[in-house]
Amino acid sequence: QVQLVESGGGLVQPGGSLRLSCAVSKFTLDFDGVAWFRQAPGKEREGVSCISTSDDSTYYEEFVKGRFTISRDVAKNTVFLQMNSLKPEDTAVYYCAAGEYSDYALREYAMYYWGKGTSVTVSS
Repeated sequence: QVQLVESGGGLVQPGGSLRLSCAVSKFTLDFDGVAWFRQAPGKEREGVSCISTSDDSTYYEEFVKGRFTISRDVAKNTVFLQMNSLKPEDTAVYYCAAGEYSDYALREYAMYYWGKGTSVTVSS
């Protein structure tokens, strides 16, 4: 069983930065992407970004392009989400997930493993 553990959430002021980490217990052949999703209070969960574990290709949803960067440390089995220029509307619980990578869309139903989430609050 693959386990994912998120960390790095917290309270940050608008315009600030945070780096989220997702520790992946093991990489297996049944998934080729690690993604970040988020769920804001009262809203449905939405995709944020995904990275391919085969060639490090990346996918971003339009609303985070230019502000968020996804990357991974292969030696540490960890995927990061660097979040800059944070806005109050970025406030959410951020989840890490492992599943199928796509260059065209981030699909919740294609994720097989999920972490429990880390909370990010952007407020002055």
